[in-house]
Amino acid sequence: MSAIWKEPHKRYNPLRGSWVLCSPHRTQRPWQGQQESASGEKRPAYDPQCYLCPGNTRSQGQQNPQYPETFVFVNDFSAVKPLESMGAAAQGEATASSSELMRAERVSGKCVVICFNPRHDLTLAQMSQAEIVRVVEVWKDVYRDAVANPEVKYCQIFENKGAAMGCSNPHPHGQAWMTSVVPEEPAVEHECMTKYHAQHGRGMLEDYVAQELAAHETGDDSQDRVVELNASFVAVVPFWATWPFEIMVISRRKVGSVADLTAQESQDFAEILGRVALRYDNLFETSFPYSMGLHQAFAEHSESSVEHLHVHFYPPLLRSATVKKFLVGFEMLGMPQRDLTPETAASTLRKVNIDKHYTEK
Repeated sequence: MSAIWKEPHKRYNPLRGSWVLCSPHRTQRPWQGQQESASGEKRPAYDPQCYLCPGNTRSQGQQNPQYPETFVFVNDFSAVKPLESMGAAAQGEATASSSELMRAERVSGKCVVICFNPRHDLTLAQMSQAEIVRVVEVWKDVYRDAVANPEVKYCQIFENKGAAMGCSNPHPHGQAWMTSVVPEEPAVEHECMTKYHAQHGRGMLEDYVAQELAAHETGDDSQDRVVELNASFVAVVPFWATWPFEIMVISRRKVGSVADLTAQESQDFAEILGRVALRYDNLFETSFPYSMGLHQAFAEHSESSVEHLHVHFYPPLLRSATVKKFLVGFEMLGMPQRDLTPETAASTLRKVNIDKHYTEK
């Protein structure tokens, strides 16, 4: 372990070309700030008031089928919509500008909701591996549909879990927004990975996985950021993590998208996603909130040699089920900052007992 890691220092994020301030000495500060309510709610397997449960009527009158597994439908309140559904004036006008400083561009596309399971009370942490595999297969289908649509340039698959992350419905579900523009986060990552590949002739995340596995194999807890590992994927607290218990799941074989996974890799992907979610829940014995999303090849060049499938988990909890990490002050105005080192976070997560979900104890 580098001596500098014990003192205030900054860590470089090669995926974004940015830095995060790490202040490990601040973990001892007393906390008298905001505390969230712990999630101890017991949900039923079926909720007649839930607009995502099988057979129920959604807010705009559409009725869900009695779906037996993962169910996908067009979002009733889509953030973007197909170009053909826009007014004639908007279809003919792609950009608008009153000056160099005031510009606007049209964005079109499609948004879908992906109900992971018909049961209202099952999250990824509680679903079986076979049930999560079904979710992965649906992600593949959604991505392939996006690639086949000439209007779509990027397909962002994600899940917001928990009220703390703005989730409006507790039924286990995610979304996919397929847009005519490439969003900023994957665009920045693509640019950084492209530059790295040009300089080194290798993939950035290929090299990163190799270095994380090498640190893991030393057996030195102070350098180990690996949380979960199987034949196809590795889950790590990134060296440059911003959120206290942030995790990145990366394919060990360089694949551009979820659609490129073999049957066995899909099984391994489902396994590691479920185990990460279970570690989160059991850490503070609460339904752990997070935003999770896949970053993969752009639809317009899905065969790119630069892209490398990975998943970001951004959870806000810091010290317990009730203490949330906020990005404020210096972090909003200066640069991201964290107190808990990624190595300590990874060690804490590795020690979590995942023989059962905390609700079964």
